[in-house]
Amino acid sequence: MTTTELTGEAVFNQAFDEHLQVIQDLKAQQPVLETIAREMTDAVMAGNKVLWCGNGGSAADAQHLAAEFVGRFRRERKALASIALTTDTSILTSIGNDYGYEQIFSRQVIALCEPGDVVVGISTSGNSPNVVAALEAAKQAGAYTVAFTGQGGNKMAGIANAAICVPTKDTARVQEGHILCGHMLCDWIELAWCQQSGAKKDG
Repeated sequence: MTTTELTGEAVFNQAFDEHLQVIQDLKAQQPVLETIAREMTDAVMAGNKVLWCGNGGSAADAQHLAAEFVGRFRRERKALASIALTTDTSILTSIGNDYGYEQIFSRQVIALCEPGDVVVGISTSGNSPNVVAALEAAKQAGAYTVAFTGQGGNKMAGIANAAICVPTKDTARVQEGHILCGHMLCDWIELAWCQQSGAKKDG
């Protein structure tokens, strides 16, 4: 076996071990995740929407999770209102050009957010200025605010109504924790929606 092969195996083993440890540690935040799930469920059942924002890989997570709401996760059900604020290049570049990059999400929140909505900011550092600004604008609009961050939570955790702080400083492991939590939220909300719809049909 070559040195390269040994090194590659070590990389994989380390990644698996770190991932498993982070996810195990993240289970301690299940009560927070349940609170977020209930808030999101109440919002979409009342006809409100969930908005998502983030930069880079976190933008990809925002789009991924919004797609699960509007499409479906596991179960056939009604489309749920959800928007990723990361997708419209004309909006993003016009706001960035006219107002500055820090306002690319908050300006959209001001335009789209209504009382009863949920706004989720995703940032591995917890300090991304444009995501912080989005959460601040969302609170002013009467939305329930959620932060997905890394260890410590930083600025976003101090602003949001609820924060999931993945307990590591490693960006890749934080992102893995974020998408797992997002998937669990989708599963919870979808199940609750289907159970509620079934109850209505039975009644």
